Amino acid sequence: MAKMNFGGVEENVILREEFPLEKAREILKDETIAVIGYGVQGPGQSMNLRDNGFNVIVGQRQGKTFDKAIADGWVPGKTLFSIEEACEKGTIIMCLLSDAAVMSVWPTIKGYLTPGKALYFSHGFALTWSDRTGVVPPADVDVILVAPKGSGTSLRTMFLEGRGLNSSYAVSQDVTGRATDRALALGIGIGSGYLFETTIEREATSDLTGERGSLMGAIQGLLLAQYEVLRENGHTPSEAFNETVEELTQSLMPLFAKNGMDWMYANCSTTAQRGALDWMGPFHDAIKPVVQQLYDSVKSGNEAQISIDSNSQPDYREKLEEELKALRESEMWQTAVTVRKLRPENN
Repeated sequence: MAKMNFGGVEENVILREEFPLEKAREILKDETIAVIGYGVQGPGQSMNLRDNGFNVIVGQRQGKTFDKAIADGWVPGKTLFSIEEACEKGTIIMCLLSDAAVMSVWPTIKGYLTPGKALYFSHGFALTWSDRTGVVPPADVDVILVAPKGSGTSLRTMFLEGRGLNSSYAVSQDVTGRATDRALALGIGIGSGYLFETTIEREATSDLTGERGSLMGAIQGLLLAQYEVLRENGHTPSEAFNETVEELTQSLMPLFAKNGMDWMYANCSTTAQRGALDWMGPFHDAIKPVVQQLYDSVKSGNEAQISIDSNSQPDYREKLEEELKALRESEMWQTAVTVRKLRPENN
C-alpha cells in the first residue's frame, strides 16, 4: 500500500505494481465469481475478469440482456445462468444490478448468501440507504465494494487499450479475515488503474453528488445557460455551440485533463487569462451554495428516495424517454449532431 500526496493530504492507494495480477489470481483461485446483472457495469467487469483468467460466471434473467451476454461469449449452462443458479454457485456474488433492480432481486440474492461468501457492490446506494431499500446483508458474509470511476463501457475500452480506470474500494463487513484481499483482488481483476480506500457511505454520497453535479447535472445546466444567452443575443447556433461545447470538449478538456487547470490558465491568451481569473470567483460563489444544497439532499437520503419513488412507477420508462427526447431534440444538442459530422475525422 503506497502513501500518495493529494494536494497536501496523504492517502493510501493500491498500485498495480504492488498488487500484481498474479497475486490477485492466487487470492481468488478457489473462488467462483458470480456477476449478477448484465447492464451498465456487468459486461465490462465480467469480461475483464474472464480475460484476466478468473473463474467467473454471469447470472441474468432471460431477455435482451441475456442474449447480449451470449453474444459476448457467455455460454448458457456453463458460464451463463439464471440469477438463482449463479448465486448458488458463486462464492463471491457481485451485485451489479441497477439500484432499482437490487431492491426487487434482493430477497433472491439474500437466500443464497451462506456463511463465508462475499457480497460485492460497485455502488453503495442500496447499503447506505438500507432503511429505504431493505438491503441488509447477513452478519456472516463479507461485504465489499469496488467502484470504478467511470462507466462499464469505459472500463472495458480502457482495459482493451492496456490502460486502467481508477476505482475506490471499501470493506463493510470482514467475517472471513479475507475481505480486504478479496476486494483488492477483484479491483485488480476488473482492470482498475489504482485503488483508493473509501467507505460504503462516502462512495454513495460522493457518487450521487458528482453525477447530479459536475459530471452531468451541473455541466448540462451551465452549458445550456451559456448557449441560451449567446443565442438570445443574436449568435448563430453553430457559433453558440462551438464557443460553449465544442471547444471545451475537443480542445480544452484533453489539455487540462493532462496538465491541469493551472497549466491552462498559463497557456492561453492574456485576454482569456485575465477574464478567467476574474470570473472564476463569481461563478464559484454562485454555484457553491447550490452544490451544498445538493450534498445535503443526498446526505439526508432525499435524493435516494426520489430515485426509488421515480423508478418504482409503472410508467417510469415512458416518462424517462419523454425527458430524454426533449433533451435530445433541443436546439443545442441537435446543433451538436451537425457539428460532429463536420469534425475532420468524419470527413
